[in-house]
Amino acid sequence: MPVAVISAVLGCAASVGVVSLFDLGGGHTSTKTVIQQAPLQGQVASGDGKSGLTPREIYKRDAPGVVFIRAQVVERSASPFDFGFPQEQRGEATGSGFVTDKDGTILTNAHVVAGASRVTVQFADKRVREAKILGRDDSTDLAVLKVDAPAGELTPLPLGSSATLQVGDPTIAIGNPFGLERTLTTGVVSATKRTIRAPDGFQIDGVIQTDAAINPGNSGGPLLDATGRVIGINSQIETGGSGGGNVGIGFAVPIDTAKRIVPQLKKEGRVDRGFLGVGDVVTIDRSLEALNLPVDHGVLVQSITPGSPAARAGIRGGDIGAQLGDQAIRLGGDIITEVDGRAIRTKDDLVAAISGHKQGDKVKIQLVRDGRERTVEVELASRPTQTDGPG
Repeated sequence: MPVAVISAVLGCAASVGVVSLFDLGGGHTSTKTVIQQAPLQGQVASGDGKSGLTPREIYKRDAPGVVFIRAQVVERSASPFDFGFPQEQRGEATGSGFVTDKDGTILTNAHVVAGASRVTVQFADKRVREAKILGRDDSTDLAVLKVDAPAGELTPLPLGSSATLQVGDPTIAIGNPFGLERTLTTGVVSATKRTIRAPDGFQIDGVIQTDAAINPGNSGGPLLDATGRVIGINSQIETGGSGGGNVGIGFAVPIDTAKRIVPQLKKEGRVDRGFLGVGDVVTIDRSLEALNLPVDHGVLVQSITPGSPAARAGIRGGDIGAQLGDQAIRLGGDIITEVDGRAIRTKDDLVAAISGHKQGDKVKIQLVRDGRERTVEVELASRPTQTDGPG
């Protein structure tokens, strides 16, 4: 029997265990304790030919820049026994983060500070400082915090690039798994260009897979290369069966993604992205040859979000069910081949093409319908807070 694989976020927003404590006296309170998950393990390397450092050297230099994040969370929920009055559940979620500059900017996962009423960060010397959330982006699971601290007390980590990573490059993770402060694990890049689901249901592409041991509490911590530069932000793990710990498959949001959105998070507090409203698509490749589609590349639209820009532009989803092996496909929908002259060959291509635009932008989409090419112009809307589709 195959082992079930469960994907889990590694930080405070995803609770591995919930413990409720009730006061049996006159009041009624509950405390929610959240155990985070985050996996990473590896030696570091960026594949750019630069000489590497030993894990010991990297840890000595970079560990002081890794922080322990505590987020106070208050949740209100209705109870059938409270006659309609909501009850509060207070809890603390913990995770990791790292300093990026001498101004006190800290990068972490969005899910680590989701719903937080108060955030504190603890440094290597046990100093604890209040942190302000400058911005969160659920679509990339990234958040930017700010602390007021003298520059001399801050150890910014150098940022590398995730663009040149190759399978087999060494990786190092530093974080706070299960509350064990500044734990180092080593491993390698297991794969590149993975796709994971963000907290809001959208896809994060270009993700780094590593076998560096990551466990609850590593969320938001840095994934480093062999020179000690940050190449990713540890975010999710996959775990077998009902277990909640590391099985050698961890995922990190690429640092190049963070570099693109952090300036906007610092300035605006959010990221403005365009939304097309294509609910789901299937990448056209050799596996679909038996369907005799009119093109050999593109994405086959499966569904359209009602009332979305795609719906208003007349883009069609599939309406004819088909089975190809174990894959259920809807035929009859449009095939998108280009967006603003940019070739679309995979689902990730479509996501990247749309997310690179803002609300109000007009894009030209080339598609194939009933064997004929046509072009439609679509004015993008603002991305909703939740979705089940690519964009």
